[in-house]
This record gives sequence, C-alpha cells and structure tokens, in this order.
Amino acid sequence: MPIALLALTAGAFGIGTTEFVIMGLLLQVSADLHVSIAAAGLLISGYALGVAVGAPLLTIATRRISRKTVLLALMAIFTLGNIACALAPSYEALMAARVITSLAHGTFFGVGSVVATGLVAPEKRASAIAVMFTGLTAATMLGVPAGAWLGLHFGWRSTFWAVALIGVLALTVLALFVPRDGSADAQAPAPLREELAVLARPQVLLGLAMTVLGYAGVFVVFTYIQPLLTRITGLSESAVSPLLLLFGGGLAVGNILGGKLADRALMPAVLGTLAALAVVLAAMQPALQTGMTAALFVGVLGIAAFATVAPLQLRVLEKAAGAGQNLASSLNIAAFNLGNALGAWVGGAVIDRGPGLGALGWVAALLTLAGLAIALWSRTLDRRDPAPADCAPART
Repeated sequence: MPIALLALTAGAFGIGTTEFVIMGLLLQVSADLHVSIAAAGLLISGYALGVAVGAPLLTIATRRISRKTVLLALMAIFTLGNIACALAPSYEALMAARVITSLAHGTFFGVGSVVATGLVAPEKRASAIAVMFTGLTAATMLGVPAGAWLGLHFGWRSTFWAVALIGVLALTVLALFVPRDGSADAQAPAPLREELAVLARPQVLLGLAMTVLGYAGVFVVFTYIQPLLTRITGLSESAVSPLLLLFGGGLAVGNILGGKLADRALMPAVLGTLAALAVVLAAMQPALQTGMTAALFVGVLGIAAFATVAPLQLRVLEKAAGAGQNLASSLNIAAFNLGNALGAWVGGAVIDRGPGLGALGWVAALLTLAGLAIALWSRTLDRRDPAPADCAPART
C-alpha cells in the first residue's frame, strides 16, 4: 500500500478519536455539566447530524479545490473544534463545539475514500478503503480507551486537549505525504448538475438507506456501552477502558475482513455482514450477565460492526461511478453518521421512556434488520438489471 494511503489513515485516526471518545466519558460529562446520561448521549447525535449536514455541503463547496488542500483544511477545522470542546463552559457550548468539529468528518472520509481507491489497482479498492478506515479502528482501539483513562484521572477536558494534539500531528503527516498533483487533483470537476444527478439513481439512494439503518443498530448499543457495562454487568468504571480495547481490536479484525470479503464478492459481503451484525446485537442481553461474556460480546460486536463498513462504502461508490462519486462517497459517510445519530437517539429513548438499558440489544437488532431488508431489495434490482448504466467506470 502506498505511503499516501497511510497518511490518510493517520487523518482518519484523529477524526475517529474525537467521534468515539465521548462514549467513554458520558458519566463524567453528565456529572460535571449536570445533565442526564441520555442528554450526554445526544452529544454523539449532535456530532453525527453535523456530519450528515456538513458532508454534502462542504463536498460541493470544495469541489474545485485540490483534494489535498481540502483534506488539510478539514483537519485544521477538526483541531480547532477539539480545542473549543476542551474550553466549553456549558453543555450547550460543548454541543456547539462538537457540531463544528463534525463538519470536517464526512468530507474528509468521503474525499479520502475516493483518493484511496485511486491509489491502488481496481481489484484492491475495497481493501484500500479498509486500510484508510483502519484509522477509525485504531482510534477506537487506542484513542477511546486512552481518552476514557485520561477523563477518569484528569477530567474529561484533558481528553479533548489530547485529541487536539492528535489533530496537529495528523495535519503534519497529511501535509508531508499526500501528493498534491495526480490524476484526481489535476482533472477539472464535472458540472454541478452532473454531480447532483447521482442522487437520482435508485441504487445509490438504496445504498445510503441501508447504511443509515444497518449501522444505526451499532450505536443504539455502543453509545451507552459505559452504563451498560457498569449498571448491567456490574463492572467498575475503571474496567471499561480495557474492554474498549477489545472493541477496538474487534474493529481492526472486522475492518480487514470486510474489505477482503467485499473485494471477493461485494453484494454477498453486504448481506452477510449485516446479517451477522443483527445476530450479535440480538445476543447483547444474555452476553452482559457476566464479565467474561461481556468482554467476548464487546470484541465480537467490534468485528461485526466494522465488517460492514468497507462493503457498504464500496457499494455506494460502485453505484455512483462517474461524476458524482465524490458527492455520493461523502453522502455515505454522512449516512453512517446519520445512523449514529439515529441509534444514539433511539437508545436514549429506550432508556428514558422505554423498557430501559437491558432492551437496547433487540431494538438495535431490529434497526439493522431493516437495513438488511433494504439490501435484499437492492439485490433484487441488480438481478432485474444486471448491467445498469450507473456502474460505468469510475472517474477518479
């Protein structure tokens, strides 16, 4: 894999850390800012909605700018946003800072995914996306547990200062190793009308929908992993960080597995990974009854969650091939985060107004099954039209 791809991975690590780190800080943030756990969980929804809004808008606004310049500017926004999080005097200010930080997320991963697929041979495109998204798995494996440890011992604000430092380091790596020139950057952008036309393709819209619903199930559970492990399993707060390491290890395995499966057979990989994720989520309640089975569940959830990412992202890129690929790629990153927001909101509603923490697993499984149903519908359309026009060679 080219070194430029590893530079994209470094940027993904920084952005992934700030997205996920709040999950290990919910109890500290809720206590310090005097809000409920469900309200603290909305900091994840706010971030995710910011991604959903910012991804298409920034992708369109920056379409005539060199992709390297775009990536560097987004990393600068990310760094400044985390500094604002560290300095936030209230819940409302923290929410606003999280939303500002999130604006960088969708376009970074959307543009970065297109750049990544252009750096390798066509048969390695899913694996290239998976390598870039390894930054997210490393963020969960290292960044989130380290952030939870910092928050526990030095206060949650110290975590955001540390993440801002990660942003500075990622910005430096991107500046040094991502090439400015190349076919992707040198090519003039297509007319905006052609880029927007991708949104009229039914298969692209179905791909976005299966991403939203399929991935929402993950965040119904993972958003509230700290209270789940402390209040249902009975673990101490200090025991949560080591278990998050298991989740991160699972993400790394699932990410690589999903990329290889998608390179081999894309649509079977989409269907198989979504089905496996639904099964794992449905097993949450019995799995959390002991510390050992809870640790196993957390690791397997990580594998199942990230095995879906590369197949879902490549599915949309494949169906959006042509002028609208940048926009569709960013929109699918927005779809992942819209799923995050939906999952966090549904989970909060189940906790506050529903059957409570113990029911999160089966509610999450139902959402993922809805995404699987859409994927089956999309496969049916493939069989009716096995060589659709929207699978023309990608313009990268």
